[in-house]
Amino acid sequence: MVDTAAAADELTAADDPPTLGKAARNVAFALIAGGMLLAALDSTIMATALPTIVGDLGGGEHMTWVVTAYLLTQTIATVLAGKFGDLFGRKTIFILSIIVFVIASALAGAAQNMPWLIGMRAVQGLGGGGLTVTATAMIGDIIPLRDRGKYQGALGAVFGVTTVLGPLLGGLFTDHLSWRWVFYINVPIAAVILVLSFRLLPSTKAVTRPVIDYLGIAFVSAGSGALILATSWGGTEYAWGSATIIGLFVASVVLLAIFVMVELRASDPVLPMRLFRGNVFSISSVLSFIVGFALLGALTFLPTYLQYCQGVSATVSGVRTFPMVIGLLIASISAGNVVSTTGRYKPFPIVGAVVMGIGLFLLSRLDANSSTLTSSVAMFVLGVGIGLAMQVLTIIVQNTADYRDLGVATSGVTFFRTMGSSFGSSVFGAIYANQLASHLGKAVASSGADPKLVTTPDGVRSLPGAQHSSVVGAYADSLQTVFTYAIPVAGLALVIAVFLKQVPLRGLSQSGATDVGPGFAIPDQRTSQEQLEGQIVRILKTGLPAVAPRLLREAGGGLDAVQMWILRQVAIYQHQAEGGVADPVVIAGRKRMPVGVIQPAIDDAMQAGLIASAEGGLVLTDQGRAVFRAVVRAIAAWVRQQIERENEAPLTDAELEQLRRIARRLALHEEEQISDPVAAARSLAADSS
Repeated sequence: MVDTAAAADELTAADDPPTLGKAARNVAFALIAGGMLLAALDSTIMATALPTIVGDLGGGEHMTWVVTAYLLTQTIATVLAGKFGDLFGRKTIFILSIIVFVIASALAGAAQNMPWLIGMRAVQGLGGGGLTVTATAMIGDIIPLRDRGKYQGALGAVFGVTTVLGPLLGGLFTDHLSWRWVFYINVPIAAVILVLSFRLLPSTKAVTRPVIDYLGIAFVSAGSGALILATSWGGTEYAWGSATIIGLFVASVVLLAIFVMVELRASDPVLPMRLFRGNVFSISSVLSFIVGFALLGALTFLPTYLQYCQGVSATVSGVRTFPMVIGLLIASISAGNVVSTTGRYKPFPIVGAVVMGIGLFLLSRLDANSSTLTSSVAMFVLGVGIGLAMQVLTIIVQNTADYRDLGVATSGVTFFRTMGSSFGSSVFGAIYANQLASHLGKAVASSGADPKLVTTPDGVRSLPGAQHSSVVGAYADSLQTVFTYAIPVAGLALVIAVFLKQVPLRGLSQSGATDVGPGFAIPDQRTSQEQLEGQIVRILKTGLPAVAPRLLREAGGGLDAVQMWILRQVAIYQHQAEGGVADPVVIAGRKRMPVGVIQPAIDDAMQAGLIASAEGGLVLTDQGRAVFRAVVRAIAAWVRQQIERENEAPLTDAELEQLRRIARRLALHEEEQISDPVAAARSLAADSS
């Protein structure tokens, strides 16, 4: 007997995300990637524009806060946006983030003083954080499981590209338009993305209501902010021994201590304290902090050196930082490939710390007379050192965290790297402001240079010979001190990396070792269940073809691959048609082939009693449905064995349920949709005749 309504059973009750055709899917991904590109660019585009901004607005002692304010609020927003996306829908949060980002960009471009600019950068960071985290989450809403890996890899590449493009674009806008266009350029691009997002992005919400750790977010933000203020203001705005600075340090300790107590009691903590019981997570977090510290600190001040001491334009300074980025990319990707092949990662943070220290030492020796080759080599060496360490840290954490903590452990490493970037920018800025005030004051007094000209790169270049040499020397001495003070940080990283444990790589982590995203701290708010999806898809792609014939023989009662394909196509059509019948013409059209090509396989399946004619189409018979379910379950059982072997732990009941749901979705999802499959099939049939 044929049951045409059987699509309502467990096999066809899949909870799929909205089904998009290939063209619609690519448009949606382009919008998401565009939003992430805007947010990621604003983390790096400021470096080459900062010297000119300081000369225009003043407030050089607060220069690094233009970067720090963005990073701080972006970090907070990445935590909140992920939770709010589950509550109100990711499309809603994505659109709201674009609105916040574009308004803040317009106001930042109109800034008339440094506090105004810093305030708008903080607001911009809220929008930027929302864009980056919802972009990564929305991949799961629009991209089929089979294809998510390559799309997530593309998003990671966006982060890498912005590290290269940011300084160059900042220089181009500053030289040929105005530094204000660093912000104004966001407005028309974001406006286009906003309009198209309303129309083209699908709307989805999480099934469960997330728990938001508001207290944890509030206390870690306040504690980190107080500590950054103390390190930024100490010795510049206030004396290190002043009541204000001491009060900020005390407040930061108290607030962070309260944060720890809150996290110990929170039902869904931002950063579970149990993670720190493991040696590897603790060490990796510290190393991530140091990597972020060195990376953003260097990116912020290298253009300053190039523009003031080498006398190059903002655009050229962006180009001249390429060696560092190239070294970073080469080392990062190479380290990922080696880890993926050998499973050994411990040497990379150790070697990376040594090379990073050498790079910082070379930077500390640069002066006005250093050649382009000398400065390029120093930057390249620093980039290699950072790249060797940064890529493997996420992999290390994923290998040791409990499976339930994979998502939060990964985001924890990203959090520490971002905080390190904030502190690096702040601390380097405080050292720079202290040194420059002393050295530049002496240079102006001794040379008689116009104080109004010594604050901008163009002004310094316009000074006559003796005055120019004296002022450039002041900038070079100040920057040498900045990089000299950073060398012990690399030494600390070396000492800490020595104590890092080597553990066997799980397949989940090893497969992602070559991804660019983790190396550039792309926000990752995926839960352990979402990471389980990625592991399942990888296992199916790499391992299933070899065992499929055996599984078909054992579970399918001698079913061959062609018959299984026909069963799956009919099941997919019935699932999508909610219990209707499958049209052979449509099945052929979806595969862009004439119906005559699949007719022999249909006849074989009908003769075997697996499918039958009904209402002008095809349906699974009871036997066909039973065989199809048995094969899907056999594949799921095989996948379970592979996962438990790789993770060295049995799956929990919740993870087993997730595995069952994923297997069902994969079995009943058509990889590619065609807008008019009937027309496509008829056209192919006509062509073949």
